[in-house]
Amino acid sequence: MFDTLKRDVYEACLQLPRSGLAILTWGNVSQIDRKNEVIAIKPSGVPYDKMKAEDIVICDLQGHVVEGTLRPSSDLDTHLVLYKAWPQINAIVHTHSPWATMLAQAGQDLEALGTTHADTFFGPVPCTRALTQEEVEGAYEAQTGQVIVETFARRHMVPEQVPAVLVAGHGPFAWGGSPGQAVENAMILEQCAWMAVIDHLIDPAIHPVQPFLLDRHYYRKHGKNATYGQR
Repeated sequence: MFDTLKRDVYEACLQLPRSGLAILTWGNVSQIDRKNEVIAIKPSGVPYDKMKAEDIVICDLQGHVVEGTLRPSSDLDTHLVLYKAWPQINAIVHTHSPWATMLAQAGQDLEALGTTHADTFFGPVPCTRALTQEEVEGAYEAQTGQVIVETFARRHMVPEQVPAVLVAGHGPFAWGGSPGQAVENAMILEQCAWMAVIDHLIDPAIHPVQPFLLDRHYYRKHGKNATYGQR
């Protein structure tokens, strides 16, 4: 019934090891079908080179499996929280890509240091606060989603304009309108994180890019007056 949804998530999953964003069984991809109120998500602990499209698990928005024989990703509840909080996103990618994860483990934002960053992220990619012991020992995965939503609300950020986050002590999540776009945003996040870490080694006092240059580059690619690419 959900063959196309499964295929889209499966193909996005395969991009994670190919692009260097994931090794072993790390990471996951999901996509929501809002009309049918289900999401497709990677099965838990299945190696990418062993996975088939039919292994992708279909769950309802309460987290119950409605199609598939395997267990869904252990991060399912994080994805569900984000989909419910942000109806404008349709796909989510979670990885432990090394450079973005280093920033998450250090509890640091990914600052907008140049136009490469500004082309995709309208300002810093935020790092959340650390979860409390109570949150970790309770509904941990759901609380991970809640701290992401909390971070964007507290910092008055729009998830479409900053399509990624760093979860403190954990790693990055990225999202988009499709699984392919979410993977692309995760790839850009990793590349920008790599450059930022090196930039800070070159110049520990480096400052974020000027706001007028950030605006110029972001809006060249986004919004009704975008000029980048073909019509």
